[in-house]
Amino acid sequence: MIKYIIKRLLMMIPVMLGITLLVFTIMSLSPGDPGTLILGPMATQEEIDAKNQELGFYDPFFVKYFDFVINAVQGDLGTSWYNNQPVTREIMNRFPVTFKLTIYSILLTVIVSIPLGTIAALKQYSIIDNVSMLLALFLASMPVFWLGLMLIIIFALNLDILPATGNENWKNFILPTIALAGSVIAVISRMTRVTMIEVLHMDYIRTARAKGATEGRVVRKHAIQNTLIPVVTVLGVNLGIMLGGTVLIEQVFGMAGIGTLMINAIRTKDIPLVMGSVTFLALCFSIINLLVDISYGFIDPRIKTE
Repeated sequence: MIKYIIKRLLMMIPVMLGITLLVFTIMSLSPGDPGTLILGPMATQEEIDAKNQELGFYDPFFVKYFDFVINAVQGDLGTSWYNNQPVTREIMNRFPVTFKLTIYSILLTVIVSIPLGTIAALKQYSIIDNVSMLLALFLASMPVFWLGLMLIIIFALNLDILPATGNENWKNFILPTIALAGSVIAVISRMTRVTMIEVLHMDYIRTARAKGATEGRVVRKHAIQNTLIPVVTVLGVNLGIMLGGTVLIEQVFGMAGIGTLMINAIRTKDIPLVMGSVTFLALCFSIINLLVDISYGFIDPRIKTE
């Protein structure tokens, strides 16, 4: 297990380098310069050039990139060009909001999607199956931001029972959590249904039934455990998508998380802050995938992580 974890951690290095290089290239090629955005339209060209020179904006591409990588390896993500604050502090100040939103969405996804898919499989072609899969198709077809806007219009503006923006208390997280988890619930519930139907037709399930095991015991002891492997794989991938979805959701609901921080940094061409945010989110995604792979051995002991 230790060798496997070390090998996966080493594999994360080229992935992180590739992601940071791609984002750094895009930010470097994008139009505009930080001096103009920071000083405003009233600044002279000499003042703008001096500011850009101070920030190192005119340094060669690979000099800037390798400086970022070397400092990042040492735990220093740099200083924000726009507000002159350490990038790490800015990220850590916003991280609790993004973390809560992601965790709440994961819990809602697991609590709703797996039981929904299981019930749909056990009641195949029934009204429950048809309605649940129609609802899943509806959720899967809706963009995250559109679902968020519809929830705001219905529950915040028309019914006035939930807040539309902010992140002050738990009520502020209800609508964003539903919006973020909606499409993932659809994917996982459909995946659970398909996998469960396939498992229920396996020989060992028929053997368990022939030995007199109740349907409940067959599902709990045999079917669900073997259903979870592909479901957990898809869930792990969608957790990364969900983490990225927080960027849109935080903008729609006006939440002060890493997503909002990154969007504002892109608008002001604050390259250190953009690079720090992307690096942090990519690292979180890689760790999530590692934990998902490790979990296979606990779900099914036959699978060895070597």
